[in-house]
Amino acid sequence: MAERVMPELDRFAIGFDERDRQRLHALWDEAIASQRWSEGTLTARFEEAWSAWNGIGSVAFGGWTGAALAALEFAGVRGETVLVPSNTFMATPLAAVHAGARVEFVDCNREDLCMSFASLEAAVAEHRPRAVILVHIGGHIAFDAERIAELCRAEGIFLLEDCAHAHGASWNGRRPGTYGDAGAWSFYATKTVSTGEGGMLVARDPELLAFARAFRNYGKPEHEVAGLNFRLSEFTAALGVVQTERMEEIVAWKNAAARRHLDPAHPGRLELPEGMVSGLYKYIVFDPVERSTGKVYDVPCHRIMGSHAVLPNADWVAENHWCVPLYYRP
Repeated sequence: MAERVMPELDRFAIGFDERDRQRLHALWDEAIASQRWSEGTLTARFEEAWSAWNGIGSVAFGGWTGAALAALEFAGVRGETVLVPSNTFMATPLAAVHAGARVEFVDCNREDLCMSFASLEAAVAEHRPRAVILVHIGGHIAFDAERIAELCRAEGIFLLEDCAHAHGASWNGRRPGTYGDAGAWSFYATKTVSTGEGGMLVARDPELLAFARAFRNYGKPEHEVAGLNFRLSEFTAALGVVQTERMEEIVAWKNAAARRHLDPAHPGRLELPEGMVSGLYKYIVFDPVERSTGKVYDVPCHRIMGSHAVLPNADWVAENHWCVPLYYRP
């Protein structure tokens, strides 16, 4: 039988390697035998594995929302302004709203779909925010990440990176979540690295990491932090351990498939800067395609939330990009 030249890139698949099934079942058996199904050793192992890849401290959560809320609560945004890109999922501004902040929207770049430094700089001068949320869209790192981080440091603004798409990404070896004060990751079912549900907060500041650990568990044991239940189960953590170990291979496979099968057919694709690797959560093109998974986001958040902000690039991006299917099938 002839070898298949083109893998089934366009048929949906969760990024799980069947070769890991036996190992995963062994970890689940370990969790069952431990009689500790939450806050156990597998959660700690997941955090350690993520820290080893990300390069900074990690605290596991039941989802992205808990991680983002912990960071924003630590930053003291209640009653203050948080700047958010309009080209993002509604989870980003809603997290700021639920943390008690006023949300003001910032435009994106057309080149990378991520926050524009020029738009942010103007918004900082106008709104004097307590925090900024920088979103890495589609799997790559925002092109203006370093300039945005420098501006926030200079102005004393807390910078939270929304890394929900950026598994496996790097820029000259630097990982998402390391530019600002904290990063929030999602491991939702469709992500390049998935645990079904789950999240991770990353940060360098030991006080922030300690605050996050208390925040995810009702503030226990001292109850000095007004947290709620954002814990991760041991069974989900087992998936995280396996998936983190497999992540580099998944990302390398997707990039090789993109270079070989997709790039030649899509000259109008999003182009990365030198030294940047995308986790390719989305393969983004700026020309209509016959077979598409749709847009990253169809409607900018400022439109959904009724803001009168004038953000021409966010509106343009919503109309002029598409996503070519690219699913991991080893």
